[in-house]
Amino acid sequence: MTLHTLHLISHPQQTWQEIRQEEDHNHLHYLPHLLLFSLIPAVSLFIGTTFVGWSLVDEERVRLDAWSALQLSVLLYLAILAGTVLLGWLVHYMSRSFATRPGLQQCIAFIAYTFTPFLLLGLAGLYPNRWLLVTVIVLGLAHWTYLLFVGLPAFMRLGQRTTQSLLYAASVWGAGLLVLLSVLLTILLFWQYALQPNYERTGIDQGYPTRDERPLEGPGGRD
Repeated sequence: MTLHTLHLISHPQQTWQEIRQEEDHNHLHYLPHLLLFSLIPAVSLFIGTTFVGWSLVDEERVRLDAWSALQLSVLLYLAILAGTVLLGWLVHYMSRSFATRPGLQQCIAFIAYTFTPFLLLGLAGLYPNRWLLVTVIVLGLAHWTYLLFVGLPAFMRLGQRTTQSLLYAASVWGAGLLVLLSVLLTILLFWQYALQPNYERTGIDQGYPTRDERPLEGPGGRD
């Protein structure tokens, strides 16, 4: 499992063929990879939001209490699994146009391995920062795109890259972006409005939140 992860970075085309051979013998071979690597962003987010926090202004730090952070991390973990299964089903559905039709489990396995860059870059959750997040998303998207276009012909056994296989990969890429945005937006809305997280702010003077809560002042100042 770890060797496949390293080899996907160094020489992905040969690794895709090896992964496909293993999936032919055991359709659930990908499952430990998906379940374990999906923990990386979830656990990193829990640590980052509870112990480090993020800054909205220069001296303010915002953190989540442990229960709210745990809820967010569990939702993220489930969202990764759900997004992988959903996109794998879409890959399986679109594969009907080809002579070599992979099984549903094999399509889910393909998506699980292509998501490896995103899952590894989830370590950035240890230090929540919007610019770091944007950088990580761009890098993860670029590497995912590379693995997708290189790996799809090899894993699906489509032979040499053709216009049809490139269109197939482009369709999967577009569907992947749609699934990613839809799943993340869904969990954020559910977490914000259904679970009602608790924020802890430190590093600033909270002052008096409303005018009615200020001490009464006489003409010369405070009484």
